[in-house]
Amino acid sequence: MNAPRWTIEHVELRRIAMPLVAPFRTSFGSQTERDILLVRVELSDGDRGDAVEGWGECVALSEPSYSPEYVDGAQHVMIHHLLPRLFSAGPLEAADVAPLLAKLHGHPMAKAALEMAVLDAQLRATDQSFAAFLGAERTTIPSGVSVGIHDSTDELLAAVQGYVDDGYVRIKLKIEPGSDIEQVAAVRDLIGPDTPFQVDANTAYRRTDGAHLSRLDEFDLLLIEQPLPEDDIIGHARLAAEVDTPICLDESLVSAAGTADAIELGACEIANIKPGRVGGYLEAVRIHDLCVARKIPVWCGGMLETGIGRAANAALAALPGFTLPGDISASTRFYARDIVTDPITITDGHVAVPTTAGLGFDLDRPFLDEVTTGRLAIDRRGTVSTL
Repeated sequence: MNAPRWTIEHVELRRIAMPLVAPFRTSFGSQTERDILLVRVELSDGDRGDAVEGWGECVALSEPSYSPEYVDGAQHVMIHHLLPRLFSAGPLEAADVAPLLAKLHGHPMAKAALEMAVLDAQLRATDQSFAAFLGAERTTIPSGVSVGIHDSTDELLAAVQGYVDDGYVRIKLKIEPGSDIEQVAAVRDLIGPDTPFQVDANTAYRRTDGAHLSRLDEFDLLLIEQPLPEDDIIGHARLAAEVDTPICLDESLVSAAGTADAIELGACEIANIKPGRVGGYLEAVRIHDLCVARKIPVWCGGMLETGIGRAANAALAALPGFTLPGDISASTRFYARDIVTDPITITDGHVAVPTTAGLGFDLDRPFLDEVTTGRLAIDRRGTVSTL
């Protein structure tokens, strides 16, 4: 029996403004608020009759600092290039989205949000959870927290102690030149030798910094994440030979094929998988499977997602290859109130994997409307209207 296929009838692009509970600073900038693009699709199936909706979240930032994508650009490319191809494709399923959009170069975060919305609707229509769809093997996953750069070591230690008290099982510290060795030493002294600890440079260093970064070896870190620019794969391979701490790639990994090349070159000893960065959850699964076959540990990174993306990430991280704690923290780590009715929480350092139909969330519609800053509707004819 053929799997059911759906026609995209309507799409809504919704912008929301979500203030962060505290500024989040990395080597590429500081954020105090997230301007987030959400995608709502409405699918119909002639055999089933009723339409079903699904939601996706675009993880692009307001500025092209983490990657070339940014939220205004993602909205533009969806309206003018991506959606026309999906509308004209006829009946489809989530697995068709990436192939249908493959001839359009780049824009993985925009593509991922569309695939995510179709996948959510598809799973809701068949009353299947994302975890079951993926074949997830765990009901809970360990929760790590990402700690931004602070102006003083005292402020940093106070923040870290708070996360330790909250029960997070792994600490990730953002670093950059001038805010690295002393801060790492102070955090390691605070949390002790047994708490898993890693650092994330977000491309802040250069090939000539190998001797400096090797000073981190004494702190028994899980990994150094993305120390060099994303296109410097050879530099990462050379750094991996110079530094004992494993090198993990983040921004450099944008596809399964590129991940395979990085592994073969010795540049990727651990992989951070972010579904938005690689074009969607289905490509993320392919990268996971590749890494399992190559015996490369993986973990699930975060992009300050709302409860939509956070729920989906939790299901993804329940796959067997995710052997390191990811950045799937409690919703309250970033937002005082989330746009879902069942925000992610942690219990004994772990997050429960959602088991409800779809990607695993239900929207808090009144609050979603409160934080909405704009809504556009696009129909199959390509007509764009303001809601």
